[in-house]
Amino acid sequence: MERESFNQNLLTFLADCPTPFHATQQMADRLSQSGFKELFEHEAWSPVAGESYFIRRNGSSIIAWRHTVNFDAGFRMVGAHTDSPCLRVKPTPELYRENYLQLGVEVYGGALLNPWFDRDLSLAGRVTYRQTDGSLNSTLIDFEEAIATIPSLAIHLDRDANKDRTVNPQLHLPVLLGQADKKQDFRAFLKAKLLEQGVKEVVDVLDYELSFYDVQAPALVGLNKEFIASARLDNLLSCFIGLQSLLESDGQQAAVLVCTDHEEVGSASACGAQGPMLAQWLERLLPNNEERNRVISHSMMISADNAHGVHPNYADKHDENHGPLINAGPVIKINSNQRYATTSETSATFRAIAQDVNVPVQSFVVRSDMGCGSTIGPITASEVGIRTVDIGCPQFGMHSIRELCGSEDAHSLYLILQNYYNKAKV
Repeated sequence: MERESFNQNLLTFLADCPTPFHATQQMADRLSQSGFKELFEHEAWSPVAGESYFIRRNGSSIIAWRHTVNFDAGFRMVGAHTDSPCLRVKPTPELYRENYLQLGVEVYGGALLNPWFDRDLSLAGRVTYRQTDGSLNSTLIDFEEAIATIPSLAIHLDRDANKDRTVNPQLHLPVLLGQADKKQDFRAFLKAKLLEQGVKEVVDVLDYELSFYDVQAPALVGLNKEFIASARLDNLLSCFIGLQSLLESDGQQAAVLVCTDHEEVGSASACGAQGPMLAQWLERLLPNNEERNRVISHSMMISADNAHGVHPNYADKHDENHGPLINAGPVIKINSNQRYATTSETSATFRAIAQDVNVPVQSFVVRSDMGCGSTIGPITASEVGIRTVDIGCPQFGMHSIRELCGSEDAHSLYLILQNYYNKAKV
């Protein structure tokens, strides 16, 4: 796929995925349209060689794969995560102050909070409700239009705002929905929205997992459209690149895409990278321990999660020899203390795969006097025992409500991953 059409497809994907539930649904839809068949964890499996499949867990994590005649050459895995830092609605969120209706929120993940102020916000996620026959059902919901905002305090009332304004999540982040002269039931509000969406037989809303998001659409920006600006680039960018690479793989190798939830809060969940989802999938596919361990020893995981590009206004935050430039190629992430799972061998393998398609790569090492973040890479490597390399596209504004990456880098990584999925040996 050419870069222009690839990026337009990426922008559409980003706009359609305001939450991990929507991202997983979008990936499932695209897989199904390309002939992948969904298997369900509560049913028996009989996968057929030459076919392609996917499974979902919690509606927010997905594993998709090409099923080959045998797996002796190992799996070519790509891993990413579906979640992003955001503001999640509390269970009893209604707040009434000065005749205004607000919703209390909880910060999910390590969000950069100041950019959330003065944005046009909508609401999306999953709602579980009781049906008229007494059974429970869940559905996705998306208000799509701007229904809320978090107004800033005027500088006239905080003269030091540009020097040391801090954000107290409990006091300063309740989201403004509108004016109200009487109390309103948020669950009743959700029920009305479900009925408006055409969801029938809703008796009452029992619970939900809902996140606010910025309605500003993803866009190509810059004098020469060299940047992609969007929410949730970390890490839906990697999810999309992995998905598109898998869909266009030749089907000759055991190509696998693993996109899990809850990375931003540690991955320790039933559907997170530190949970059993991937290991259980491997056990069902290869129930014989000897065979499974042999296949894993031939396998490789590319953990794809965006990297910190060197910011022109804050260049001193990078090691002087390891400041990745946007649109200069994907980044290999290295940390001697195993915050990244990259080894010299997996790094060399990734470089060789990139050289095959004439794509340059860069390296990132955090400053020696700063702490280093982490990814699903070390978790997957330690939980499953698979050799792993941590990589990602460089970006600015990581964990902000709107992030920035290069319009060339995503397509470059797609070329690398497509080559990786098709290689007979890695």
